[in-house]
Amino acid sequence: MVQRVSLIALCLAAVGSSALAADLPRRVAPPVFAPVPVLTWTGFYAGFNAGYAFSDNPAIQTRGNNGAGAGPLIGPANTNTVTNVLTNRRPGVFGVQQEGFTGGAQIGYNYQFTPGSGIVVGVEADAQYTDLRRTGGFVSGLGDPSTFRQQLDFLGTVRGRIGYAFDRFLVYGTGGFAYGDVGYRANFLSNAAGNPLAYTGGYRDMETGYAYGGGIEYALPTDSFLNVFKTSAVTLKVEYLRYDLGSRNVIVSSINPATGATFTAATGSYTSRFSTEGNLVRAGVNYKFGSF
Repeated sequence: MVQRVSLIALCLAAVGSSALAADLPRRVAPPVFAPVPVLTWTGFYAGFNAGYAFSDNPAIQTRGNNGAGAGPLIGPANTNTVTNVLTNRRPGVFGVQQEGFTGGAQIGYNYQFTPGSGIVVGVEADAQYTDLRRTGGFVSGLGDPSTFRQQLDFLGTVRGRIGYAFDRFLVYGTGGFAYGDVGYRANFLSNAAGNPLAYTGGYRDMETGYAYGGGIEYALPTDSFLNVFKTSAVTLKVEYLRYDLGSRNVIVSSINPATGATFTAATGSYTSRFSTEGNLVRAGVNYKFGSF
């Protein structure tokens, strides 16, 4: 009898435990959170840029090389290009303002010392077309026209960069080597009927110098619609650059109106000194290759 009562008690206890367990909430596995990747600016990148270029209206300085006050008189006595400049028959100082569109591409490499926020160093090379071709004119009180043309068709730089990253924001300074395809031309016309060309001179070649500036860059999320190349990051930047390619003397020689050929030094000449310097303000997009 005792064994039967114990068996019944065990059965009742099992039923009670099952009912109690049914009332308890199910155990759910804790959620798994994927670690958010920390942005690093380290890696190679390439991209495009476009913006606005403008010169500093640099003064083109002209001097006469012949006549009284220029040392030994060269040529006939009526050749006095020095006096022509002093009396403003030919402008001693003249400026040609240049401004226009610029667009190109860049490639570079960054290294960040600590991911997230920290110092970033790098190097960048870029090349762009510049729409800087302008001609300016001057007419003396005697009716002698003078024109000056200055142009910069291409500008490239190779620069170092150093900045500080605030996670997705990068603020940086930059500076280095600059080169460009420059062109200069001075034409001095006579006040005779039809204003025939009296003096001309020009120069066209590659010039070198330096560039410096700074900017700010922002890294977009990798799923941005701009990430058409499916790279590890897409960055947007706004940048200012100051460039200086130096100065060049151009000899402006006398022209034979009958043949168009330049005369010898005996007919006199001028020297016009041009300089190429200015500013770029541009925006760009970069595609970064490497770990995020």
